[in-house]
Amino acid sequence: MSTRARVRTGGGPGAEATTLIGRRAEIARVRRLLSTARLITLTGVGGVGKTRLALRVARDVEGGFPDGVHTVEFAGLREAGLLAQTVATALGLAHPGRDGSDGTDAVAAHLRDRQALLVLDNCEHLVDACARLADTLLRAAPGLRILTTSRHTLGITAEHVFPVEPLAVVDPDAHHSPGELLGCPAVALFAARGAAVRPGFTVTDDNAETVARLVHRLDGLPFAIELAAARLRALTPQEILDRLTDRFALLTTGSRTAAARQRTLRELIDWSHALCTDRERALWARASVFSGGFDLEGVEGVCAGDDLPAAEVLDVLDGLVEKSILTHRQHDGRSRYHMLETVREYGRERLAESGHRAALRRRHRDHCLRLTRRAQEEWFGPRQVEWFTRLRLDHANLRTALEYCLQTPGETAAGLAMAIAPRHYWIRAGSLAEGRRWLARLLATADDDTGPLRTHALATYAYLGILQGRPDTETLAVLSDCALLAERHGDGLATAWIRHHRGMLATWRGDHTSAADSFERARTAFRAAGLLDAEVECTVKQAIVHAYGGDAERAARLCHEATTVTEAYGEAWLRGLALFAGALLARRTGEPREAAALARRAIRLIRPFHDWWDIAMCVEVIAWSSAADPRRAARLLGVLHLLWESIGVALSTAPFMREEHRRFEEGVRAALTAAEYDRAFRRGADATVDQALAFVLDDTPPASTAGSRPAADAAPLTRREWQVADLVAAGLTNKQIAAHLVIAQRTAENHVERIRAKLGLASRSQLAVWAHERRQEGAARTR
Repeated sequence: MSTRARVRTGGGPGAEATTLIGRRAEIARVRRLLSTARLITLTGVGGVGKTRLALRVARDVEGGFPDGVHTVEFAGLREAGLLAQTVATALGLAHPGRDGSDGTDAVAAHLRDRQALLVLDNCEHLVDACARLADTLLRAAPGLRILTTSRHTLGITAEHVFPVEPLAVVDPDAHHSPGELLGCPAVALFAARGAAVRPGFTVTDDNAETVARLVHRLDGLPFAIELAAARLRALTPQEILDRLTDRFALLTTGSRTAAARQRTLRELIDWSHALCTDRERALWARASVFSGGFDLEGVEGVCAGDDLPAAEVLDVLDGLVEKSILTHRQHDGRSRYHMLETVREYGRERLAESGHRAALRRRHRDHCLRLTRRAQEEWFGPRQVEWFTRLRLDHANLRTALEYCLQTPGETAAGLAMAIAPRHYWIRAGSLAEGRRWLARLLATADDDTGPLRTHALATYAYLGILQGRPDTETLAVLSDCALLAERHGDGLATAWIRHHRGMLATWRGDHTSAADSFERARTAFRAAGLLDAEVECTVKQAIVHAYGGDAERAARLCHEATTVTEAYGEAWLRGLALFAGALLARRTGEPREAAALARRAIRLIRPFHDWWDIAMCVEVIAWSSAADPRRAARLLGVLHLLWESIGVALSTAPFMREEHRRFEEGVRAALTAAEYDRAFRRGADATVDQALAFVLDDTPPASTAGSRPAADAAPLTRREWQVADLVAAGLTNKQIAAHLVIAQRTAENHVERIRAKLGLASRSQLAVWAHERRQEGAARTR
């Protein structure tokens, strides 16, 4: 085995052979870090560009180190005992180990009084030896800085880890002009390297979508993109994309001067695989059944086995993170693990070779089915936003599991259950078409003996169609079929849902009497079945149709009933809809300011669910309540245009709102010149969704409430809730809050979630900021 490292002598990092693209921000951050940190390790998956980034930074800061920048590459070194001697050679030291030592003392003595930067490249296969050497040198030489690149962190006290991410990519399904695409680092790299092998190549209108999809499929991984660009000698971008189903066979033409492990994509990943322990390799392969990421609960449930107990999965997972096979991120306080698609495909190959692929895919399906059922069971309560977020993060896994059910004989029933359970998620996430598509595909393969499952799947399919604005002949026919099946099976729950859906159809038609009757009958059935969430949903929708129909007294009573129950359970979404019903009622009874205030509170509660449909309806009420300010009204009409367009549903699908919208728009147009209207309208329509909602929610409060708390505070906290909010602001965990207040930890958790639901706050950090600001305002008022 060779023990010779390829060492760059002469001190400096050398000139760039090709331009480094897309790393300006990372270069600046590493340079800033070097001013304070003595040891920085650039980590990341193989091929992400750690070496190029390190060498560029070294070249940029060379003038700041009087005793030079010295770069050592360890790619070819296999014996840890030769590490210090290799560094000594790079430093120009003669015979560092002639006294029988490994050379560490000689290197330390040489650097002791020097101000220098040492770049140690490719440390991962010698990580323990590199860690010992770095620690010794830093202790001996106070003027020394060390910059290392490694797929594995060194794990010593002085180390600052700097993860190097793949290059940014664009959404391949969105439209981008060639100019816009060339502003994307991954595309710019492909274009530059492509032009080098195929003169004249550039991104054009004809190939823009293909190139965007190509670099997205390659995860923005620079090495893979460069290998793909090299194929432009003989293939078009589309032909390269078509052949990416076997990326390891396609991407095999790296530089002849590169290390052997860096000439093909497979050799690059083989190197990472060889650095792993047996259990890490096993977990890598098993975790490849996930799509889009996973959490600890998921990987323990799916990947544990006799050879890897669940209690030991975390340690092995940490090893894969340390070796840059996985990346770790936090989402709303929960850990998620991600794997690049290139790394995932390699793992899937290994899983297939092991013979365990079928069993792992089934376990993954079981996990997703459990997840959707738990989300359904716990939806009505303080963890509602958390469950929505979990399903959103696991959306890709749900797709993979549903596809498995379609492809595998005997799995249709499980697939139907999995597609029905996240009904709220399909609606709130704006995934109506996708949920409907899964149900249609599964129903097409389902046997008649699926019984009640088939009935509920048909009912859900029809309901999603209604919300899509498709109360057409097919939807009506499906509901009729559902009714017959429910009667045949004696399924009272399905019958209740069918009544609810018919209530929605009547609402769409503007038939408030029929809608109220259907919702009332469904509500009674749900109450008898003990389905509180469905009962309250019908209560809220009854309130809405009564507000439209002019029965103010009944609408107010139903709003109060729904609000009382949702507050007691810490539920957010239906409470937001109850506030929307209250806004409609205030509008009908001539209280536009109150209507707008209630609608804004509703938006704050609904927004964490990304429920753009219901948010758009709230903005409608806010717009209608602004008639006294035509310019603001015109801008709000622009916001509505933006929202309805982003949903992909025309307001005409809801006739009960369409007529009032039309009359309001005509009134605003009449109050302004055409130019004034268009200018204000475009300000709303051309904004981003976030900008538009910031305008809607940050509107000046009505005069009658000036000086009072903002709308998010309108639901007052109890004394105990204020105590909890203050402790959150002080940085205490739920466990610490429970100990401080002498209550159960679960009770503390429920308090926190209920407060967030009341105030429409999406995260614990937002609650901390809110509580701190309120206390400051209170102190200011008492001074």
